[in-house]
Amino acid sequence: MKDLNRYRGCLIGGAAGDALGYPVEFMKYSEIKKRFGSDGITEYVLDKGLARISDDTQMTLFTATGILHGETRGCIRGIMGDPWSYIWLSYKDWYRTQTEKYPLDGYHYSWLDDVPGLYCRRAPGNTCLSVLSVGREGSVDNPINDSKGCGGVMRVAPIGLYFGEKRHYSIEMADQIGAETAALTHGHPLGYITAEGLVHIIALLSHNDISIEEAVSDMKNVIYNKYAQTQHEAVDIFLELIDKAIELATDKHIPSDEGIISLGEGWVAEEALAISIFCSIRYSSDFEKAIITAVNHDGDSDSTGAITGNILGSHLGLSAIPERFIKHLEFKDLIIEIADDLFHDCRIGDYIDEKDPEWEDKYSHNKIPSGRHFK
Repeated sequence: MKDLNRYRGCLIGGAAGDALGYPVEFMKYSEIKKRFGSDGITEYVLDKGLARISDDTQMTLFTATGILHGETRGCIRGIMGDPWSYIWLSYKDWYRTQTEKYPLDGYHYSWLDDVPGLYCRRAPGNTCLSVLSVGREGSVDNPINDSKGCGGVMRVAPIGLYFGEKRHYSIEMADQIGAETAALTHGHPLGYITAEGLVHIIALLSHNDISIEEAVSDMKNVIYNKYAQTQHEAVDIFLELIDKAIELATDKHIPSDEGIISLGEGWVAEEALAISIFCSIRYSSDFEKAIITAVNHDGDSDSTGAITGNILGSHLGLSAIPERFIKHLEFKDLIIEIADDLFHDCRIGDYIDEKDPEWEDKYSHNKIPSGRHFK
């Protein structure tokens, strides 16, 4: 079951949580309350009228264009490589937006490199930058490092959306794409296992009418069955923390801030997902409360906000996101367009008469369609 409302909700929700948490990413909870009041940050901090996204949403969008560039190549040429190989090329283009000036010289693989506003550093993760600067990617079987930072998990939601109900791809294949995509830059088992877990949750929630608890429970079983023999220590740590998040979320006697403190700060992947699951289950029908809770703590507020927004947006859809979290969101039109592209997919190819010049511009020629502007 494909639902455009949920595709849009996932990406806009993630960006909203990211933008809410970005101004307080490096602040202690006590500092957040001192500045914004006893409830913490509950509204966007606007810069020139816009709620700015961080590197989390930037990389999420480049994940999406990498997927669609690869799949379009497959449609047109009848052959393609592994999906994560195209995502890697897209990440290299993201790296150029962090290190070079617009417009770029030479060839690039993502049409997002034609969007001037993306040429800005929004606290990019050191692990992603360092790996991309070397230009050699890692994999699950050949890890590039021993990092389990949350930079591997916060960017993979489009994989669950696109491959969660894609012909010729099983959900197990989608999960593996999530793991390999995280392993491009983050080599610790908890880095890529956590990303695989989020992909599984997003795939289930965006394509099925099930509860968040059911999606998380299914994810736990899949991770255990796949990795218990080969990565038993990492799996034990991961599942114990996820179980703790579920238990805390369903115990209404535990204040939300105390629950998050007991799960960690979110700088590493498994803590970021655990905090997001805690917030998503506790406020499963209230997007606003979920992301506000997710960003008000001592740790990586934009990443936990983004992941929580991805999960709740997949579950509830764009229609459940309050307008105040959409109206001033930076690049909201671009984010919705990419969500729509993931939903509608490539409809051109050698054996299809239908033409789509705009799609060809974006995902075959890798350039922004003429006259398009985003802010």
